[in-house]
Amino acid sequence: MKQEELENYIYAYGKDLYSFCCCVTHSRQEADDLYQDTFLKMYELGEKVVIRSNAKSFMMSVALNLYRNHKRKQSVRQKIIGINVSVDEVADSIACIGAETEEMMMAKEERRLVRAAVIQLPDKYRIPILLYYMENLSLQDVAAVMQVPEGTVKTRLRRAKKILRENLEDLL
Repeated sequence: MKQEELENYIYAYGKDLYSFCCCVTHSRQEADDLYQDTFLKMYELGEKVVIRSNAKSFMMSVALNLYRNHKRKQSVRQKIIGINVSVDEVADSIACIGAETEEMMMAKEERRLVRAAVIQLPDKYRIPILLYYMENLSLQDVAAVMQVPEGTVKTRLRRAKKILRENLEDLL
C-alpha cells in the first residue's frame, strides 16, 4: 500500500474508524492508540495489502484484530501479575449550547441509556451491534470483519437486541 493510498483511506474512512475505535475501547486514549495502530499496521503490511472490495470493512477488521490481540495480552498480564491493567472510562458528556427543550432532554437521556446498555454487552454481542447499526455495514461485511459466518452475525444481533430490550424495558 502506497502512502497516497493510505492518506486517501484516512481521509475517506478516518472518522468512521475513529468512532468505531472509541465505541470498542470505551476510552479516548485507547481509541487513539488503536486508531493509529490500525493505520500503522496497514502501512507496515505495505504491498501485501490488496483491498479488493470494501476498504472500510477491511480497516475495521484490522482494528478489531488489533483490539482482540491487545485484550488477549492484557488478560495474560493480568493473570501473571494479578492486577487489573485497564484505563478508566472517559465520560462522553458533551455540553450542549443553548436552551434544550424537554423533548431534546428526553431524547438525549434515551440515547445515553441505550449507549450505556450497549457498552455493557459482552464483546461478541457489542461489536456486531456497533458494526451493523453504527457503521452501517452489511451483514456480509460484519461477518468478514469478525471472521465468522453470516448466520452467526444474525444470531448475535438477535440475541444482543433481546438483551438490550430486556435491560431497557424498565428504563424506557
